[in-house]
Amino acid sequence: MSALQCWEYGTVMAAKSLREGSAAPGPVPEGLIRIYSMRFCPYAQRSRLVLVAKGIQHETINVNLINKPEWFLEKAPLGLVPVLETEKGQVIYESLITCDYLDESYPGKKLTPEDPYEKAKQKMLLEHFSTVVTLLYKVFHARKTGEDLAVPEAAFREQLLKFEQLVPGDTQFLGGDSVSMVDYMIWPWFERLAPFSMGEYLNDAPKLKKWVEAMMDDPAVKELLTSPEDHKGFMELYMARDPECADFGL
Repeated sequence: MSALQCWEYGTVMAAKSLREGSAAPGPVPEGLIRIYSMRFCPYAQRSRLVLVAKGIQHETINVNLINKPEWFLEKAPLGLVPVLETEKGQVIYESLITCDYLDESYPGKKLTPEDPYEKAKQKMLLEHFSTVVTLLYKVFHARKTGEDLAVPEAAFREQLLKFEQLVPGDTQFLGGDSVSMVDYMIWPWFERLAPFSMGEYLNDAPKLKKWVEAMMDDPAVKELLTSPEDHKGFMELYMARDPECADFGL
């Protein structure tokens, strides 16, 4: 496989991830921004959704996060994705920061509200949702270790229903009648509920269930959607710390 097969332009999924011992990619091509990603990472998916939603021409390079290339750690001190790199060699990392950067730096529809109060409301909703994410990973961990699932699943369910109470019932999306930043920041974890039979909790959360249905029709979500089977296959390998998990399905 040639080096060029390890990344792609636009939004077509890249081929296999780069890992330890791989050659560092060259400069970012003119007119593009580069994102270092991993096909199944929900945090990287946040940035990829923004790139697609705003129609930003970009280059994607997938990185194996279990077997990281040495050069990646030089670019990304935290060793995590997403990471953006500009034509000027500027590097931006952390998912929320990269998304804000993209929204502020590129033309087209602004995903973040201009009104300070509306912007604050979205950030507060994200803060509440971070607790849901924490408990979801506790469920995944319990499944990995074979621990009793009753306690973490009950805690996850309780927090999800608390979050449901914060969801506006008079708009189609979380921030209004059109998709905005908060929708893309939260979506990746709902995409990951179905493979583990956890989507049933949405039956008790009608506002969130309606929101999920609306998000499934969003062009950016549809373009980047990963099948439940692939999500499940990845997670099973990831829980076993198999370095091939990043390339599941390729």
